[in-house]
Amino acid sequence: MSASPRETVTAVVLLRNDGAALFQLRDDKPDLRHAGRWVIPGGHQEPGETLEASARRELREETAYDCGPLQWLSTLDDRHDPRYPAYRLVVFWGRYDGRQPVRCLEGQALRFIERAQAASYAIPAYLVGLWDGALAASAQAVDGGTQSPLPVSTV
Repeated sequence: MSASPRETVTAVVLLRNDGAALFQLRDDKPDLRHAGRWVIPGGHQEPGETLEASARRELREETAYDCGPLQWLSTLDDRHDPRYPAYRLVVFWGRYDGRQPVRCLEGQALRFIERAQAASYAIPAYLVGLWDGALAASAQAVDGGTQSPLPVSTV
Protein backbone atom coordinates (compact mmCIF):
# COMPACT_ATOMS: atom_id res chain seq x y z
CA MET A 1 0.00 0.00 0.00
CA SER A 2 1.53 3.32 -1.00
CA ALA A 3 1.09 6.52 0.96
CA SER A 4 -0.78 9.32 -0.73
CA PRO A 5 1.44 12.13 -1.94
CA ARG A 6 1.93 14.99 0.46
CA GLU A 7 0.21 18.17 -0.63
CA THR A 8 2.17 21.28 -1.48
CA VAL A 9 1.08 24.75 -0.45
CA THR A 10 2.74 27.89 -1.80
CA ALA A 11 2.64 31.32 -0.19
CA VAL A 12 4.04 34.82 -0.65
CA VAL A 13 5.48 37.27 1.85
CA LEU A 14 4.68 40.54 0.06
CA LEU A 15 6.78 43.36 1.52
CA ARG A 16 6.18 47.07 1.42
CA ASN A 17 9.20 49.39 1.35
CA ASP A 18 8.81 50.03 5.10
CA GLY A 19 9.06 46.29 5.85
CA ALA A 20 5.35 45.78 6.48
CA ALA A 21 4.00 42.50 5.09
CA LEU A 22 0.62 41.66 3.61
CA PHE A 23 -1.50 39.38 5.81
CA GLN A 24 -4.96 37.91 5.43
CA LEU A 25 -7.32 37.25 8.34
CA ARG A 26 -8.60 33.73 7.78
CA ASP A 27 -12.27 32.91 8.12
CA ASP A 28 -13.19 31.70 11.59
CA LYS A 29 -14.39 28.22 10.65
CA PRO A 30 -13.68 25.28 12.98
CA ASP A 31 -12.42 22.97 10.19
CA LEU A 32 -10.04 25.55 8.68
CA ARG A 33 -6.31 25.51 9.40
CA HIS A 34 -5.28 28.77 11.15
CA ALA A 35 -8.95 29.80 11.48
CA GLY A 36 -9.33 33.36 12.74
CA ARG A 37 -5.59 34.04 12.49
CA TRP A 38 -3.51 36.31 10.28
CA VAL A 39 -1.55 34.45 7.59
CA ILE A 40 0.36 35.25 4.42
CA PRO A 41 -1.58 34.71 1.17
CA GLY A 42 -1.21 31.25 -0.30
CA GLY A 43 -2.84 27.96 -1.11
CA HIS A 44 -2.59 24.54 -2.69
CA GLN A 45 -0.51 23.89 -5.79
CA GLU A 46 -2.54 22.55 -8.71
CA PRO A 47 -1.38 19.53 -10.77
CA GLY A 48 1.13 20.51 -13.46
CA GLU A 49 1.65 23.97 -11.97
CA THR A 50 5.14 25.22 -11.10
CA LEU A 51 5.74 26.37 -7.55
CA GLU A 52 6.16 30.00 -8.59
CA ALA A 53 3.06 29.90 -10.82
CA SER A 54 1.09 28.49 -7.88
CA ALA A 55 2.30 31.26 -5.56
CA ARG A 56 1.42 33.94 -8.13
CA ARG A 57 -2.03 32.46 -8.80
CA GLU A 58 -2.87 32.17 -5.11
CA LEU A 59 -1.73 35.74 -4.42
CA ARG A 60 -3.84 37.00 -7.34
CA GLU A 61 -6.91 34.93 -6.36
CA GLU A 62 -6.83 36.13 -2.76
CA THR A 63 -5.73 39.76 -3.22
CA ALA A 64 -6.24 40.77 -6.90
CA TYR A 65 -2.54 41.71 -6.92
CA ASP A 66 -0.20 40.75 -9.78
CA CYS A 67 3.26 40.50 -8.26
CA GLY A 68 6.51 41.40 -9.96
CA PRO A 69 9.61 39.24 -9.40
CA LEU A 70 9.32 36.56 -6.74
CA GLN A 71 12.26 35.03 -4.92
CA TRP A 72 12.25 31.65 -3.19
CA LEU A 73 12.50 32.06 0.58
CA SER A 74 11.99 28.70 2.27
CA THR A 75 10.56 25.20 2.01
CA LEU A 76 9.39 23.44 5.14
CA ASP A 77 7.07 20.73 6.38
CA ASP A 78 4.20 22.46 8.13
CA ARG A 79 3.43 20.28 11.12
CA HIS A 80 2.42 23.16 13.39
CA ASP A 81 -1.11 21.93 14.07
CA PRO A 82 -1.45 18.23 14.91
CA ARG A 83 -5.16 18.29 14.02
CA TYR A 84 -4.20 18.53 10.33
CA PRO A 85 -1.90 16.45 8.13
CA ALA A 86 1.52 17.89 7.42
CA TYR A 87 2.10 19.50 4.05
CA ARG A 88 5.05 20.95 2.20
CA LEU A 89 5.03 24.75 2.43
CA VAL A 90 7.03 26.64 -0.21
CA VAL A 91 7.35 30.35 0.51
CA PHE A 92 8.42 33.12 -1.84
CA TRP A 93 8.89 36.80 -1.14
CA GLY A 94 8.30 39.83 -3.33
CA ARG A 95 8.03 43.58 -3.15
CA TYR A 96 4.78 45.49 -3.22
CA ASP A 97 4.89 48.02 -6.07
CA GLY A 98 2.85 50.66 -4.22
CA ARG A 99 0.69 51.19 -7.31
CA GLN A 100 -1.71 48.30 -7.59
CA PRO A 101 -4.42 48.11 -4.96
CA VAL A 102 -4.87 44.93 -2.95
CA ARG A 103 -8.36 43.65 -2.25
CA CYS A 104 -9.61 41.04 0.16
CA LEU A 105 -11.09 38.33 -2.07
CA GLU A 106 -10.79 35.54 0.50
CA GLY A 107 -10.97 35.56 4.29
CA GLN A 108 -12.23 38.33 6.58
CA ALA A 109 -9.67 41.08 6.00
CA LEU A 110 -6.44 41.92 4.25
CA ARG A 111 -3.85 44.43 5.43
CA PHE A 112 -0.21 45.35 5.52
CA ILE A 113 1.04 44.87 9.06
CA GLU A 114 4.11 46.70 10.29
CA ARG A 115 6.74 44.41 11.82
CA ALA A 116 6.75 46.31 15.11
CA GLN A 117 3.01 45.62 15.41
CA ALA A 118 3.19 41.87 14.73
CA ALA A 119 2.74 40.91 18.39
CA SER A 120 -0.64 42.69 18.38
CA TYR A 121 -1.99 40.25 15.78
CA ALA A 122 -2.77 36.54 15.99
CA ILE A 123 -0.01 35.49 13.59
CA PRO A 124 1.47 31.97 13.86
CA ALA A 125 5.04 32.30 15.19
CA TYR A 126 6.61 30.41 12.31
CA LEU A 127 5.11 32.93 9.85
CA VAL A 128 6.71 35.78 11.81
CA GLY A 129 10.01 33.93 11.40
CA LEU A 130 9.44 33.65 7.65
CA TRP A 131 8.62 37.38 7.53
CA ASP A 132 11.94 38.12 9.26
CA GLY A 133 13.66 35.87 6.73
CA ALA A 134 12.05 37.80 3.87
CA LEU A 135 13.23 41.08 5.38
CA ALA A 136 16.77 39.73 5.62
CA ALA A 137 16.66 38.34 2.06
CA SER A 138 15.34 41.62 0.69
CA ALA A 139 18.16 43.53 2.37
CA GLN A 140 20.66 41.26 0.58
CA ALA A 141 18.87 41.51 -2.77
CA VAL A 142 19.49 45.18 -3.40
CA ASP A 143 20.95 45.30 -6.89
CA GLY A 144 22.85 48.26 -8.28
CA GLY A 145 20.75 50.79 -6.40
CA THR A 146 17.56 49.98 -8.34
CA GLN A 147 15.87 48.59 -5.25
CA SER A 148 15.90 50.24 -1.88
CA PRO A 149 16.77 47.98 1.03
CA LEU A 150 14.04 47.15 3.50
CA PRO A 151 14.64 47.43 7.21
CA VAL A 152 15.56 44.22 9.00
CA SER A 153 13.50 43.82 12.15
CA THR A 154 15.08 43.43 15.54
CA VAL A 155 11.71 42.77 17.23
